[in-house]
Amino acid sequence: MDAINYVRFIAALLFVLGLIAFATWLAKRFGMGGRVNAVKRADRRLQLIEAMTVDAKHRAILIRRDDTEHLVLLGPATDLVIETGIKAPRADASNAEEDKR
Repeated sequence: MDAINYVRFIAALLFVLGLIAFATWLAKRFGMGGRVNAVKRADRRLQLIEAMTVDAKHRAILIRRDDTEHLVLLGPATDLVIETGIKAPRADASNAEEDKR
């Protein structure tokens, strides 16, 4: 192989690695990351019920403490409690909804 083939190979490799890095940056920027799953343990008082990406910099999370849920908006500079004192759904009601499906 000539030296020019080695240069082309290195350039192509750097181009592909740059594309992968750019796609990773885009995925993080637009919130396409993995979902947060809460650990289900009966002895814990605090649980993360659900998390949702609102936009590139904000996430809405639903937290359960004892039998009360709180909706919080997380951002890069500030956090905002949107609603507190939401009654947690009973386990019997959620099981009845699943049976209907």
